[in-house]
Amino acid sequence: MRPKPEIPSEIEEYRDERWRREATRQVETALDAERFIEQIGFAACLTDARRPGPSLYVAVCGRRDAVMPRHVQKDEEASLAWTLKDEIVGRGKVYYAKLARGKNLFLAPRMVPHFHAVYGVRRLEEAQRLSRHAQSILKVLRKEWEMSTADLREESGVKDRTVFNKALDELQAAMIVVPSAVFYQPKFTYIWTLGVGRFPDALRRRVNRETALREIARCFLAGAGMTIPGEMARVTGLPRWEAGRGNRALVAEGYATMPAYGTYYLVPSKDVQGAVFTDHEIAAP
Repeated sequence: MRPKPEIPSEIEEYRDERWRREATRQVETALDAERFIEQIGFAACLTDARRPGPSLYVAVCGRRDAVMPRHVQKDEEASLAWTLKDEIVGRGKVYYAKLARGKNLFLAPRMVPHFHAVYGVRRLEEAQRLSRHAQSILKVLRKEWEMSTADLREESGVKDRTVFNKALDELQAAMIVVPSAVFYQPKFTYIWTLGVGRFPDALRRRVNRETALREIARCFLAGAGMTIPGEMARVTGLPRWEAGRGNRALVAEGYATMPAYGTYYLVPSKDVQGAVFTDHEIAAP
């Protein structure tokens, strides 16, 4: 078995700063979280140090080695991350949904067109690409615009809970439906709506797939400093070969270097999203 490449210490320190893995830069409020997501481009919700990439939960903890406890209900950091997630969903400033491979991701509005170009299903494709149950749910939402989970199950006729959840996941992964609110009283429920209602310009903007792969790769590399084989694919849900296409496009334009197969470094001294990086921070070995 090929040994897993190690992340150099200077890259880990770079990621500490960018991914808010520092006690002095912890995320404490919904506004903090939205600024973090806007800066980094996209982030997971409740992943911990055992999974690669930026994470709201890790940013709440403010440390590199944060691990989600077994009993999350009694953990203050896990509870805060969950509460912030609910607030962010209600505020509607950043995109949140369960996307490819079941990954719950936050997207900054500027990244929505690129993820949609890769994962989205356009209206003309729905009949061919969406399941019958997903189309039944979507038909109801297009009529009612917003509806709770229980009411949506009833009105769509998809009464089986497992089948309904699978169809709803399908609509989220297609970037058509998003949660718009969460309520705990009188009983727990999500409110569901159409993504185009919250992000009309971003979801209607046309981006070709090559551009989208390159910009998703650029966004991740800007925050990570470097990426090792398979890392970006695990974070974004992209197939490894498409993640590679995005990274190689960055090499072609001089934005990144590839010192070894599948390993990419951000070129030093590039001004990306307002942050100027020094040679010491990101130089390849």
